[in-house]
Amino acid sequence: MEQIKLGNPAAVGLAGFGMTTFLLQCHNLGWIGTGPVLWLGLFYGGLAQFIAGFLEFKVGNNFGFSAFVSYGAFWMALAAFLIFGTSPEIVKSYPLLKLTTPEVAYFLLAWTIYTGIMFIGSMKANGALAIVFLTLFLGFLGLTIKEFTGSATIGTIAAWDLLLCAFSAWYLMAHIIFADLGINLPVGKAWL
Repeated sequence: MEQIKLGNPAAVGLAGFGMTTFLLQCHNLGWIGTGPVLWLGLFYGGLAQFIAGFLEFKVGNNFGFSAFVSYGAFWMALAAFLIFGTSPEIVKSYPLLKLTTPEVAYFLLAWTIYTGIMFIGSMKANGALAIVFLTLFLGFLGLTIKEFTGSATIGTIAAWDLLLCAFSAWYLMAHIIFADLGINLPVGKAWL
């Protein structure tokens, strides 16, 4: 019986993560509004990445399962948080949904901690994945500090770091896609 070759769900997960991270940083740097970020956060960075995570589960990749399902949920939660927590009409009817700076700071702190754990695991895979998670960890840390302190400078530094994270995720996505075409992009050795 012939074995059916399956696609690698990480290609879609990394693409959705990279694109949504890129657009959010374009917003954080003041280049675009929130509209594209919210819609992409719901569908590509959110839903598509979430589905990719469950496909990683199916192939037995616990790291990819945890990462893609979690960050897919992050994007959907962030988009919903921004839509419902900032809408004057909704907040008037449901004041508990009001978005406040301390809530955003603690939301980001929780993701910083999770990302730190995932960064440790990523160092066992390859250098490219470790760079994605290192820049993501530093970006979350910067955004968390920005929300707790109100420092626009730290927020700008975090946005530039997260642009590097987005491009690193796209590079890793390209590595996966190109490998099927006989093009081998280097990903570097594991750091641990």
